[in-house]
Parts: sequence; structure tokens; C-alpha cells
Amino acid sequence: MTDTPAPHHSSLVVGLVKDKDQQPDDVVLQAIVFAQKFDAELIIATVDPTHYEVRKNPDGSVVAWDIDPDLQDEEVTEQFDAGFAAHVQSLLEPTGITYSLRALAGEPAHELAKVAHELDSDAIIVGTRKPGLRTSAHEFFTGSVAVHLAHRQHRPVIVIPLNPVAHDEKLPWEEG
Repeated sequence: MTDTPAPHHSSLVVGLVKDKDQQPDDVVLQAIVFAQKFDAELIIATVDPTHYEVRKNPDGSVVAWDIDPDLQDEEVTEQFDAGFAAHVQSLLEPTGITYSLRALAGEPAHELAKVAHELDSDAIIVGTRKPGLRTSAHEFFTGSVAVHLAHRQHRPVIVIPLNPVAHDEKLPWEEG
């Protein structure tokens, strides 16, 4: 007689930019497709890079401090923006997919990888950034979240292209 291992409950961590206007629905919509194919739960996470985690509450919420020492009046509990949460829920509810929302604080790639590790998730899904000078400058100084994830943790990283360009067109950072 052999013991069969307990079935692994599949989950996918989905990293979203907090602002709906900065990230189209494509990341959530494609995450839904993957969740349906893999019968997986979605862990929808936003990460506030202007704060850092000081502790995690038993309910999974994160208590954080501002990275600017001049603004550190008190601890804050990171919260998923209510309007953004309602929008994400409106995309997910009709699908019947199990999901949860998490508001995190810290360096985005590190925090997404940490949650994926804690939950033993099967993959991490992120989108590319919308093109623009602000985005290009941000990625120049901090690097791409997807690139950091691909090189600093062992789970597969699924990158959803948000504004692909044709092969004969220049990429945004090649222009100018």
C-alpha cells in the first residue's frame, strides 16, 4: 500500500498596479484564463513601494511604515483601494473563480515572490507597464518587476503584454 500525497491546491499570485488607469484590465482577464485552465485560486496583490512592512497581522493584512523618515508619524495598515477592489471584483465575480485581495508594502518583486512562497503558489502573473516617459524612467532606476521576479525566485513568471509593438517598430525606450 502506498500513501498518496494530498492534492496540491493551485494558486496564482497576480501583481497589479494600484491605479486602474495605469494598468488595463488585461492582466486580470488573462489571469482568469490561467486560473480556469489550471483550476487555480487567484491571489490579487498590490504593492505600495512607498512603505515597508513591519509586521503581518493574523488576518494577512500588512502593517507598514513610510520609507520617508520625515513622514513616519505612525504605522499604517495597507489596504486595497476600495474603488479598485470593486472594479477587480466586478471582473472576477462572474467567473466563479476563488480569489482574494492583498495589499502589500515594500519592493514589488520581493513582496510578490514572498507571498507566492508563503502560499506555495504555482506561478506569478504580472503585466508589462504602459509605455511613457514616467514608466521608462521608473524602470530605468528600479528595473522591471518581471525581470526581478524572473531572476530572484524559482516560480514561473507569466508576463502579460499590455501594449505590444510590431517587430518592425521601435520599443518605447529605443525612441528619441
